[in-house]
Amino acid sequence: MSAGKKTELLEELKAHCVNCRACGLESTRTNVVFGKGDPDSDIMFIGEAPGEKEDLSGLPFVGAAGKLLDKYLGFIGLETDDVYIANVIKCRPPKNRDPLPEEEEKCIDFLRRQVAIIDPKIIVCLGRIAAAKIIKSDFRITAEHGKWFKKGNYYITAVYHPAALLRDPRKKEDMLLDFKKIGEMLASLGGADASEAEDK
Repeated sequence: MSAGKKTELLEELKAHCVNCRACGLESTRTNVVFGKGDPDSDIMFIGEAPGEKEDLSGLPFVGAAGKLLDKYLGFIGLETDDVYIANVIKCRPPKNRDPLPEEEEKCIDFLRRQVAIIDPKIIVCLGRIAAAKIIKSDFRITAEHGKWFKKGNYYITAVYHPAALLRDPRKKEDMLLDFKKIGEMLASLGGADASEAEDK
């Protein structure tokens, strides 16, 4: 599928998302935060839900956590425009609380359709909540960050949410190592048979 066609399909999906009233979060949001980046990217990052600055701007990861994410992308030679970034939940939960399970269930189909359109080679979950929804319900971010899982055509890993690093800078070294693995996986999938990558 061409990048132009992907953009067209994402815009159609976004229009449906903007009009969604399924979970009630539309009553407290400012903007739907649908996603941003290159729709033809080989790598997609998925967070849990928009925060205050994201809600105001309508774009994911634009606050302090987003700036930190930019730095880690730069470490593996990428910029924000080179990847696609979205969230499990498209509307900000009040006071930045964790998304409720019923909110995730009402919203997850938008994410599934985004993934299907973008069709990345790699999915990176940003934080425990996204990993629990996408990888497995009992995901333990402290023990399992940086490990690879294979689901369908996708190689999936999880890293600490950048906001967690702002609270605990000791995690930054782990994040750097995890991003190094992401860069290596991306290079291997671009230059070799994806089946050679190890499902750890």
